[in-house]
Amino acid sequence: MTGQRKETANVVWSGSWVAERLGVELAGDGELRELLGLALRRNPKRAHLLVSNVLGKHVPQRPSVVYGAGVELGHRVRELLGESGARHAVVLGYAETATGLGHAVADGLGSAPYLHSTRRPVEGVASAGGFEESHSHATSHLLLPEDPGLLSGGADNSRDAALVLVDDEFSTGNTVLNTIRALHERYPRKRYVIVALVDMRSPADQGRLAEFAEEIGARVDLVARNAGTVRLPEGVLEKGQALVAEQEAAQAAAEPRAQETGGAAGPRRALPRPHTRIDLRWPAGVPDGGRHGFTPAHRALLEPALPAMADRIAQALGEQPRRVLVLGFEELMYAPLRLGTALEERIGAEVRYSTTTRSPVLAVDDPGYAIRTRLVFPAHDAPADGPGDRYAYNVAGGDFDAVVLVVDSTADTDVLHGQRGLVRQLAQHTGHVLLAVVPSYVPPGATAAEPSPSYAPHRPHPQEEPSMLPEPLRGPAFSSYAPDEVGWLLQDLSDTPLEAPTEEREEAIQSGGAHYAESLPVEYQPSEEYQDLFKAALDLSAARIARAVGTVTETVLAERGPRPVLVSLARAGTPVGVLMRRWARLRHGADLPHYAVSIVRGRGIDANALRWLAAHHNPADVVFVDGWTGKGAITRELAAAIAGFEASDGTEGFNPEIAVLADPGGCVRTYGTREDFLIPSACLNSTVSGLISRTVLRADLVGPDDFHGAKFYRELAGSDVSGHFLDTVTDRFGDVATAVDAEVKELLVADRAPTWEGWAAVERISAEYGIHDVNLVKPGVGETTRVLLRRVPWKILAKRGAGADLEHIRLLAQQRGVPVEEVDELPYTCVGLIHPKYTRGATGADGKAVETK
Repeated sequence: MTGQRKETANVVWSGSWVAERLGVELAGDGELRELLGLALRRNPKRAHLLVSNVLGKHVPQRPSVVYGAGVELGHRVRELLGESGARHAVVLGYAETATGLGHAVADGLGSAPYLHSTRRPVEGVASAGGFEESHSHATSHLLLPEDPGLLSGGADNSRDAALVLVDDEFSTGNTVLNTIRALHERYPRKRYVIVALVDMRSPADQGRLAEFAEEIGARVDLVARNAGTVRLPEGVLEKGQALVAEQEAAQAAAEPRAQETGGAAGPRRALPRPHTRIDLRWPAGVPDGGRHGFTPAHRALLEPALPAMADRIAQALGEQPRRVLVLGFEELMYAPLRLGTALEERIGAEVRYSTTTRSPVLAVDDPGYAIRTRLVFPAHDAPADGPGDRYAYNVAGGDFDAVVLVVDSTADTDVLHGQRGLVRQLAQHTGHVLLAVVPSYVPPGATAAEPSPSYAPHRPHPQEEPSMLPEPLRGPAFSSYAPDEVGWLLQDLSDTPLEAPTEEREEAIQSGGAHYAESLPVEYQPSEEYQDLFKAALDLSAARIARAVGTVTETVLAERGPRPVLVSLARAGTPVGVLMRRWARLRHGADLPHYAVSIVRGRGIDANALRWLAAHHNPADVVFVDGWTGKGAITRELAAAIAGFEASDGTEGFNPEIAVLADPGGCVRTYGTREDFLIPSACLNSTVSGLISRTVLRADLVGPDDFHGAKFYRELAGSDVSGHFLDTVTDRFGDVATAVDAEVKELLVADRAPTWEGWAAVERISAEYGIHDVNLVKPGVGETTRVLLRRVPWKILAKRGAGADLEHIRLLAQQRGVPVEEVDELPYTCVGLIHPKYTRGATGADGKAVETK
């Protein structure tokens, strides 16, 4: 079918249907008919529509062709201006049709900032100008640069920097010349360059450019890919309107909904398949487009992130499709275009690109007509001019195996997913709809528009929140953390006796008589010597921790979007989540939501907590956070638990990857460091974790509609150092910011795939020491500390030559009578071995009875 489509396109010009019926003639250079087709629209100002085959708006085209056309025009402008002139130029594109073209021209220039006009006002962003597009159905354009100096070119070179204005076609020239006149009054320049795919001026209009340049006292150049003109006979407007009315009436009579498809859209699916939501991990700080300006610095962040985003799309596409459409959304043209170019390089399928539009155009299913089919759906982004229909052309009947729909988060509303919404419309005409949402960029100081009830933000696969699920617990009623630092998705079991002696717990756990999460160890009360050791360790490692916090946070923001929802795994992950939230607030002004949830080895994650999160947030925004990895048991546990939850609950979108401060086990791809070093929050129990216990899961305490439980040890307030730990690390953020920026830049392009080195080491140690149970081998400084504080330790393996990171380990081991054995070639700084086959009569490796103190 694809080959047949190409053959037909080569034989029949896609403007012949209009030309034959209205007497419209397209004259110009030899390539013009390949570049342009013709269609009709119901517009009292202009009957015909020039339909570009390389713009990526109405006609699906290969992304590389669309992008290449704009970049090539940018190269020509650079040659015209020279290298120095190109460096100081500013590019302005027109909404909505030329937003992507203008951005590609800016890329071709190389170092030019880009801005496009918009029809979406943003509260808090002052307008730097506006203009009317006289022949358009939607006339008002706004200019909303985040940097007010963008259009002036800066104080030093405002008159020397060229302003490059980009539109898809230059016909009468009225729109562009009116724009220049208005901007020249406010921000006068010496030079303007007009760029278009086609120069379609009539002979009468061609002399106006020189007259205009003389009028404003500036040089005005025109750069176009092709040139020609449209010859219109007398009365063409009235004839065109009559022809549109005739066609619409005929289509309506043939089939009530035929106007959507031009009469031949191909078979529809009665029951649309659910769509797949893709987590792009759009890089933090990169705007979704040029509505408020897009700088070379933004481009430098986007380019290296494109291959990974394309890989995520390719993975979501699954079994190799034959033909894929990347469909953008009105003004959002550049982001889907670049995703399309990256996808085109990475899969063998035929990839096409186009975008939805506000323009109503007649669809006629004829090879000599440029708009063969159309889909009609309601606007889904709360437009300033109110509700109305929107259109996707040449998508129905396009023989696409999959459609990747790309919208910004402002447009990801219930209307998009509604009965008449675009997602459902697409699902009727393709086997697989994938939705990728780019976060809408809101400049600092601006206010994201509050959606009306008609345009409520969409929650993927929304779950009705069970009435028995309460709001998160917060300090000071539960935990010593400030109420905004973390919300605990737990139930308060503070008044329930849960503690048991360490020896009794160990015997019950290893005998299979009880699970470790069914009770709590007696809270370790540190000696004065141990508390001094903690303080010294904190002072020594605060900068190291701050750097790891900054690195993991910046990585999350770059790959998971600017507003992630942090969900720490209680309790070791909670101090890390608080620190990540503080970093995001201090460095970026982002106030990130942060919750703590329970996960239990062998039992999975708290499903009710996931239901609560899905009811209040987009699951795709959730980032799970933990303190460190050991052998990766919790990493595997979470992945299995999320898969099971999605299968049983029907809620999709949670990403099971964990972001950790330290990943010595090589178990995750998002981390602050892979070094195994002392994280002081591992040295203590509740007194460094907001006075909260480990989580508890016991059938007689936690019902099917309850959160997992935990205790708040209010009585230990005198020993609490939770705030001291957080503040000490936070105070070092400024010292490490430069190092973090350099490290993140390297990490984002590095191979961070998990190696699972730690798991292999644990299996080797388990066999070598005759334990034969990986659950009794606890690798890393953090896990070894836990063994000494909560379990019955057998021995400690320490990497030969390890220094200050192990001082607290040696002290705890001495207090508990546990030998420390120095070994070579250990991938961790230390490993804690729980006593195998423990009974209360067991002895340690030195033959002495194991004791706890």
